[in-house]
Amino acid sequence: MQLIFEKSREGRRGVTLDALDVPLASLPAELCREQPAALPQVSEFDVVRHFTELSSLNYGLDAYFYPLGSCTMKYNPKIAEAVAGLAGFSALHPHLASTESTWSQCQGAFELIYETECLLAEIAGMTACSLQPIAGAHGELAGVLLMAAYHRDKGNAKNKIIIPDSAHGTNPASAAIAGYDIVEIPSNDRGTIDLDSFKAALDDSVAGVMATCPNTHGLFEPDIHEIARLAHEADALMYYDGANLNAILGECRPGDLGFDVMHYNLHKTFATPHGMGGPGSGPVGVGERLAPYLPGPRVVKTDGAFALDTPGKSIGNMAPFFGNFGMAVRAYAYIRQLGSEGLRDVSHAAVLNANYIHARLKNAYRSAFDGAFMHECVFDATPQANKGTNAMDIAKALLDYGFHAPTVYFPLTVHESLMIEPTETESKETIDAFCDAMLEIAARVEEEGDPFKDAPRTTPVGRLDEVKAARDLDCAYLEPASAIAP
Repeated sequence: MQLIFEKSREGRRGVTLDALDVPLASLPAELCREQPAALPQVSEFDVVRHFTELSSLNYGLDAYFYPLGSCTMKYNPKIAEAVAGLAGFSALHPHLASTESTWSQCQGAFELIYETECLLAEIAGMTACSLQPIAGAHGELAGVLLMAAYHRDKGNAKNKIIIPDSAHGTNPASAAIAGYDIVEIPSNDRGTIDLDSFKAALDDSVAGVMATCPNTHGLFEPDIHEIARLAHEADALMYYDGANLNAILGECRPGDLGFDVMHYNLHKTFATPHGMGGPGSGPVGVGERLAPYLPGPRVVKTDGAFALDTPGKSIGNMAPFFGNFGMAVRAYAYIRQLGSEGLRDVSHAAVLNANYIHARLKNAYRSAFDGAFMHECVFDATPQANKGTNAMDIAKALLDYGFHAPTVYFPLTVHESLMIEPTETESKETIDAFCDAMLEIAARVEEEGDPFKDAPRTTPVGRLDEVKAARDLDCAYLEPASAIAP
């Protein structure tokens, strides 16, 4: 596959630019180029064909199964894209919200923000919500800053956050950025929070507990009510990581479990895949005691109209304007389309699919934990590794079968981890084909030991040296002189 610069030929043109609407002479000299931009010279057809070929080499949800554990990479309905693309939303200039005199021109957007925050709060059993944070980890940071504001307001001198080893992977970093010391507590043999270790770690210096429920082992925390009770007795707050919310929609609410603050992954649970499907969005929801500290400004409803107001104790802006507004539109469309019964069906199907995969594979791969899984299941490929094929080899082999690999080596508590999350959108036929491939891989390992050390063999790029790629990345391309447009 050639780079677009390698297809450049002097004199070819693929676009005619409009005349400048600002006189060139009016631009400051320091902002003008001394040399022409180094752009490839290609025809329109060359450009179309080039990027169409590139797209065929890409692995995406619209074409393939993407079973990454803890990531909720599910197909999302195109109606959400259509609604987000409506001109009244997509063409609305954010500066219309900057002054009170122009609020009348963005009442529809204000109403959508207001309604989306209300829906998210209701779904999670929270009092209020802010759409400002622009990623899951950004929502985590917002949540910890809200906890800090609460304790600061009360005059509490607390400097620790308890985080189980089964919590979502970014929690320790978010808490550390907010200035807290991290106290990690282990899981028990069942893969859930060890209650005795939690009790031993809990004291007056603990500001909060960051937990994921279901956790990253794919298991619901059976002692979560007791953990919340003990935390609140110590005047510590409970933080809920919304990464796995897809498992409990419509069945239980974090607020009812005892959590005081949480973030939602709109880009995982509510209508757009994350990563290259982005952008992200991590709204933060709070119970009553933290509502006064929410990021501002917030949309409020007064006398039938919508306006902006900043709570007096607000932690301030977490992002420009209202975060990634287009993501809020997608989430609103998704929630309204499904309704309460539809959201419950989402979690039912997600849990059913994960447990079906576990049932089909548990005799070929060691189950990391006993009992029923929630939205994802975790296997330990140590028996295969002992024969010469580790979790990474299995992941690479799956690419040759036409499937994206599941998450490997996470959670860190499982040595040769294979974490599989099918989500609710995959059909039984797709899941069966994936399981058939996993079973065939296991059978070949049993017979041959290490037949996949050079996998993948059928992809555009073969087996890479991951360490070298991370530490010695070379993305530079020096274009030939003929590629520079005059």
